[in-house]
Amino acid sequence: MRTASPRARQIVEVARALLERDGWERVTMRDLADEVGIRAPSLYKHFAGKDALKSALVAVALAESGAALRPVSDVAALLRDYRTVARENPNLYRLATVGPLDREELPDGLEEWSGHPFFEVTGDPHAAQALWSAAHGMAILEIDGRFPGGGAPDATWDELARRFA
Repeated sequence: MRTASPRARQIVEVARALLERDGWERVTMRDLADEVGIRAPSLYKHFAGKDALKSALVAVALAESGAALRPVSDVAALLRDYRTVARENPNLYRLATVGPLDREELPDGLEEWSGHPFFEVTGDPHAAQALWSAAHGMAILEIDGRFPGGGAPDATWDELARRFA
């Protein structure tokens, strides 16, 4: 949200709370308006629709995750922080990382800035993409309760860190 009004920021904050409570599929503009205390048509003064609201939430998620991953010290710390981001805000994490990304709606450079810590710890763009992809896959499995065999995610996260250290 480049130059968001106080009301637009409030709408995003309330939408985020609804997202975390109910999941994106259950967030409706009408429920959001009710929670904000305005009529549903008033939301459209700030956001063209649910897709525009989603883009604002994705921007928040990328900015917060990028900040949470800094300063970068080592692979283990980076993975710990990445895992924490996903676990603390699972529905926001999913919204920002699963499915197509409307890059044209993001502030310039935000996606790159958010992921740059992976490049910092590996020093190689392909290794960074491999590490980021592995971390993302593990985070999704964990927050969705789909870790293979009920598994021991702590040990697997540690192994991933060792492999990229």
